[in-house]
Amino acid sequence: MTVDDENEGGAPEPPAYPTPHHEVDHTAEPSDDPLAIRLEQLILGADRRYTPFQAARTAGVSMELASRFWRAMGFADIGQAKALTEADVLALRRLAGLVEAGLLSEPMAVQVARSTGQTTARLAEWQIDSFLEGLTEPPEPGMTRTEVTYPLVELLLPELEEFLIYVWRRQLAAATGRVLVQAADDEEMVDRRLAVGFADLVGFTRLTRRLEEEELGELVEAFETTCADLVAAHGGRLIKTLGDEVLYAADDPGTAAEIALRLIETLSHDETMPALRVGIAFGTVTTRMGDVFGTTVNLASRLTSIAPKDAVLVDGALAAELSRTGEAPVSETEAAEQAARAEKEGRQAATYRFALQPMWQRPVRGLGVVEPWLLTRRPT
Repeated sequence: MTVDDENEGGAPEPPAYPTPHHEVDHTAEPSDDPLAIRLEQLILGADRRYTPFQAARTAGVSMELASRFWRAMGFADIGQAKALTEADVLALRRLAGLVEAGLLSEPMAVQVARSTGQTTARLAEWQIDSFLEGLTEPPEPGMTRTEVTYPLVELLLPELEEFLIYVWRRQLAAATGRVLVQAADDEEMVDRRLAVGFADLVGFTRLTRRLEEEELGELVEAFETTCADLVAAHGGRLIKTLGDEVLYAADDPGTAAEIALRLIETLSHDETMPALRVGIAFGTVTTRMGDVFGTTVNLASRLTSIAPKDAVLVDGALAAELSRTGEAPVSETEAAEQAARAEKEGRQAATYRFALQPMWQRPVRGLGVVEPWLLTRRPT
């Protein structure tokens, strides 16, 4: 794809992001701070060389497509400032090349840019706010942060880059394996049956009024770290964190149930943490850009909102699946009868990981009447 012919041969360069005449152009000016420029050159490995139009022309893509990629990655409009580098040109060539080769459709290429941009933007913000800020405190009186930051970034950059690529490849391998093993047809590649759980801190709004900002930040970080570690250790996937709430998913209900109970057990022994409640639902889920959507997700959220403190509520589909797989008895009466028969016959009675207790039916906004089940760990 190439730009229009009238833009060749030294013709005036059009605005990269044209706006109607009645709108204000809110383009962002690249920083001209000397340290910021030096750090940018260090991180990007190249100097500012191109305007957006020049970068698009050099990459051989239309200005419209270049603008879509740039915005999808999460970057502000920069008008016609000379702020882009050879790396930006190469990125445009690669994405456009995948489209031209038929490996990606244009909308899919934009999605790749958006998902990558959103994920790495959060990572970069965290590293600057939490990691680099703490490490760049001047070690000696009289030293400025400027004098510390540049050499530190210079040392860290190659190590962090290698680690990022390693983790991404590991995550990609794990995700590919899960999808290919589970998906029986193409439809399941997008719509899959998953167990989805929400874990929510009780009374968090009141805490925000009582705690200092630093204390609140430490509590949220401890909560998110604990949840992330437990979810990963027991075979689930942390989908996202929302301050006082985490959303996770698992391929099977037993894994989701185990994670939920571990969360309750762990946080209930931490006196610094508020009470926790968890809701889990099992069913078809739409996955997109690492997130999950659909009725199953909505139901899990509603179950969380009505769960008692330090308790786990699950929907009927998850309860039925736990019973089907032998991880929970259909009822305590049946479990007692099975145990009695086993004892009479001199054999080992069936063992169950979980216990389920039906709760009251109640209407849930947008989902009709649901019958939650209280999930507990069965005594051994």
